[in-house]
Amino acid sequence: MMDSKSLLAKALPCVRETGQWIQSTISQVKSGDIIYKGTNDLVSFVDQQAESKLKEGLSAIFPEAQFIAEESDSNYDEVGSGYYWVIDPLDGTTNFLHGLPIYAVSVGLIHNKQPILGMIYEPNQDEMFYASKGNGAFLNDKSIQVSTAETLATSLLATGFPYYDFSYQDRYLDLLKELMQKSHGLRRMGAASIDLAYTACGRFEGFFEANLKPWDVAAGKIIIEEAGGRVTNFSGGDEVIFSGEIIGAGPIFDEFLSTLQRKWFLDY
Repeated sequence: MMDSKSLLAKALPCVRETGQWIQSTISQVKSGDIIYKGTNDLVSFVDQQAESKLKEGLSAIFPEAQFIAEESDSNYDEVGSGYYWVIDPLDGTTNFLHGLPIYAVSVGLIHNKQPILGMIYEPNQDEMFYASKGNGAFLNDKSIQVSTAETLATSLLATGFPYYDFSYQDRYLDLLKELMQKSHGLRRMGAASIDLAYTACGRFEGFFEANLKPWDVAAGKIIIEEAGGRVTNFSGGDEVIFSGEIIGAGPIFDEFLSTLQRKWFLDY
């Protein structure tokens, strides 16, 4: 049986070193280096080289695992029950390219399509969030827990805006209107991994977003769960990594989910 806690300890330095390398490239990226993968979907040599660094380091630590990675055009439709590193080498690329210091390296390891460990490193604040199944969640070696707030009325929420698929824009905006009126407010950081990490440590009471990829959520899901929170898709089901939807929170979870569902599943 693979020891996820031991494996996590070995993988943390690789993730941190990659994040610090990303920081060292800030002044090197020029406008001509930016590639458009799709509408508002940007990438640069930093993303690509960071992914290569992660793959090299993680392969040396756990060669049995395969990879699902953002910059490799990974086909995850046929993912099996084995071990897979799920990596986003630079979550928040648009922020990074605009000089906005909100981005992270996100790495999760899944088995049977569920995460068993996760790491999110935010280099601007030198904050490493991490967890392994059954062993709790941590920020820079200190245990973290989700917020104890019990109502939406006392909550600060996070989300991500549609940026290339606008098919669900109307229901999304209607949901935002209700949440704005029922909470302390909403924040859009531009990096789902950071939203999830901040929910795990109680800076946000909850987070939701649609149209996500496995590398956006694999690490954050287990970190929130190990911090005492709940994470599901919009239907309330356990399949999150490959569903494209995620909602996570602490004690407000039931109220948060029911509010979302009232708007999300209307016939627009």
